Amino acid sequence: MAQPILVVGSVAFDDLETPFGKAARVLGGSASYFAAAASLYAPIRLVAVVGNDFPMAQYDFLRARGVDLRGLQVADGETFSWGGRYDYDLNRTETLFTNLGVFADFHPSLPEDYTESPFVFCANIHPALQREVIGKVRGRRLTMLDSMNLWINTARKDLVEAIQLVDLVSINEAEVRMFAATSSVVTGAQRILAAGPKGILVKKGEYGAVMFTGDEYFVAPAYPLEEVKDPTGAGDSFAGGFMGFLAQYEGTITPAVLHKAVIHGSAVASFTVEQFGLERLKHLTRADVERRYQEFIRFTHFETEHIE
Repeated sequence: MAQPILVVGSVAFDDLETPFGKAARVLGGSASYFAAAASLYAPIRLVAVVGNDFPMAQYDFLRARGVDLRGLQVADGETFSWGGRYDYDLNRTETLFTNLGVFADFHPSLPEDYTESPFVFCANIHPALQREVIGKVRGRRLTMLDSMNLWINTARKDLVEAIQLVDLVSINEAEVRMFAATSSVVTGAQRILAAGPKGILVKKGEYGAVMFTGDEYFVAPAYPLEEVKDPTGAGDSFAGGFMGFLAQYEGTITPAVLHKAVIHGSAVASFTVEQFGLERLKHLTRADVERRYQEFIRFTHFETEHIE
């Protein structure tokens, strides 16, 4: 039986522009994407904040999947909103506006039973808050945090202290280079591992992901899609698929299990980018993910015997 996952992050309204269309005020935020993905695998406990302008019907699809929303705080003010534009290079984002709203004063408050969550994902919030959340959870089995260039530049000490507390770190390759002050992703990952975590997941956008765990190095390609509409939330849905898969295992999480989890994360993320916002994830099923997982196995397999 899958074990609960606690996710602490943001809920937002996004205005999105890509060469393939636009979408205004769609549901977004790191906690939303993670929960939508991970709830295909395991029970989710969500902690975030929204303003009193937030229509709770937006989360009906998560309620239908059994997501526990008791940790969703409602504060007086506006919900966090963000606008972004992508060109044909979908790995790069131009921020058009950011309105933090009630998220600016967000302080995670955990219902008592949330502090017994065996799996914890701290999405992209201030690393001091990530550290505080992790410290409150007793008996945690596996913890992971996500971060970004802002915290590397403005809260490095807090980020290093948060990284020292978790098992896994999830950041993109540019942030690995920035954190470690090196042009080499491999060297950068090794320096982050030296800070204490057991593994690092390096997100490479349309080129897939790489996992470093000590001497282990595992590469997962991105799924070869003919059309990508919106890359927003792909990293958080990757983390959701990854941790959701791991939450199914009550025994030892071996390297082989981690490898499968990475592929599940990649499979879920490949669906996310097919439509704007969370639309594809709202209707995604575990059977859909399993079919794409089998395709990953097929197109990454190669024979090792001698060929004349």
